[in-house]
Amino acid sequence: MRHPAHSPEDWQEDDRRVPLDLTTQSLRSLKAVAEAGSFTVAAERLGYTQSAVSKQVRALETATGATLFTRTARGVQPTAAGRALLQRATAILDQLDAAQHDVDALAGRPAGRVTLGGFPATAVQLVPQALAQLAVDHPDVEVEFRALSTPAQIRQLRSGRIELGVIAVGEALPDYDLTGLETAVLPGGPMLVAVSAEHRWAGLARVSLDELRTERWIEGRGEAGEPQFGVWPSLGAADVVHTARDWSTRLGLVAAGLGVTTVPSLLAAGLPRTVAVVRVDDPSLPARRLTLAWAGRPSPAAAAVRAAVGAAAESIARTWSGAR
Repeated sequence: MRHPAHSPEDWQEDDRRVPLDLTTQSLRSLKAVAEAGSFTVAAERLGYTQSAVSKQVRALETATGATLFTRTARGVQPTAAGRALLQRATAILDQLDAAQHDVDALAGRPAGRVTLGGFPATAVQLVPQALAQLAVDHPDVEVEFRALSTPAQIRQLRSGRIELGVIAVGEALPDYDLTGLETAVLPGGPMLVAVSAEHRWAGLARVSLDELRTERWIEGRGEAGEPQFGVWPSLGAADVVHTARDWSTRLGLVAAGLGVTTVPSLLAAGLPRTVAVVRVDDPSLPARRLTLAWAGRPSPAAAAVRAAVGAAAESIARTWSGAR
């Protein structure tokens, strides 16, 4: 059978390709799945559901007309087409981040909206002090603060829903996966024990670890993966008489003389007058680090917020460094 000959115009028509129409989110999903080797882990890192990430990858496969991942005994692996697209996607995302940085820099002084996350204790003194100074130094920077658990902050940093997060890391805390995030350790003050203002320890500078063993304790129950302030971390077995989720309830029980509880120094400035704090001589106390985390290159506005939080943390830590 003879096929009709194609004219030059026919060949031009056949060779036309529809340009790839890809979203930045689909490229970020591609990169996250390739790095994690798992749709489930990628979804957790991005702060999305697994079905949403799968949908993004399927959209990429439809747009490119190629299979991008294959399943193996060790998880999912990019195909040759997936690796080729991943290389371009990484370069594109890096260029987009750089472009945003350049545009922000051309605007002159820092300006714009920044979303800052922090675990609840940071909302008492650290964040308010940082925002007060920021309002003076950079009045065009607007900050939205979100009190979030550390796992939630990590998810939202990866998905771009917050730009900066204040988290706690260290011994006796969960081993958080901080892959892909930049971090900076902030100055931090000591852990303290909160007691009733009528307690025999009120007004003392320090107590020993052995003295803690005779006390009744108010234990904290926060979200999964969060530091559970309450019983002193290195104390071991303790007489727990009450458990409370929120700080106001815990401190109310302490003020009533029903027990003592552990508090971070970040919280000390916001304690009611009916509650006093005391330091503990405990060389075995697990080390914890107040840490600022972010993803990618921060905008000038985010950099200004980062500096303000660092300055506030240093000021608070300096207060305690001079204490006996």
